Amino acid sequence: MITLASQPYNIGVIGGSVADNDSYRIAKELGGILARRGHIVLCGGLHGIMEGVSKGVKEAGGIVIGILPGYSPDSGNKYLTVGIPTGIGYMRNFLIIRGADVVISIDGATGTLSEAAFALSEGKSVIAIGTPPVTKTKESDGKMISANTPQEAADLAEKEAQERRAVSRKMDSLHGYKS
Repeated sequence: MITLASQPYNIGVIGGSVADNDSYRIAKELGGILARRGHIVLCGGLHGIMEGVSKGVKEAGGIVIGILPGYSPDSGNKYLTVGIPTGIGYMRNFLIIRGADVVISIDGATGTLSEAAFALSEGKSVIAIGTPPVTKTKESDGKMISANTPQEAADLAEKEAQERRAVSRKMDSLHGYKS
């Protein structure tokens, strides 16, 4: 059963395209938690962590959007609600981050590292389940936060997304973007 959050957020989940069983299980559990809370999940849409989180979201009846590196909307994993083909390869990592209010990282390698770095440089928080993929160095960078469980990561993500939305609304207002 989906319980809509008082404010649904776009939560990016990043991680490796190859995942061991434990990381896959964590991603799937996280996807279910986020979906049951009514959040939209953004990911790279392929395999590994992306497939695990997508499966968890789908099984819980939520929405997961895959921002795909290739040209076909069918190139993503079978659990996506929507696959958005970009044709821009790894450059799509920035689109995932731009669309997310906050990011949760699980495992990964260089692609995950680039996504975490993009998020931090955008002033967005990255919640790492396990070892954080990158260290904050500038005052304007977003926060790097560690979590021990999917539940803790989801709780932290909601708090950080709420803060980020307030900043985003101020930025839109300053630039004259009003809905």
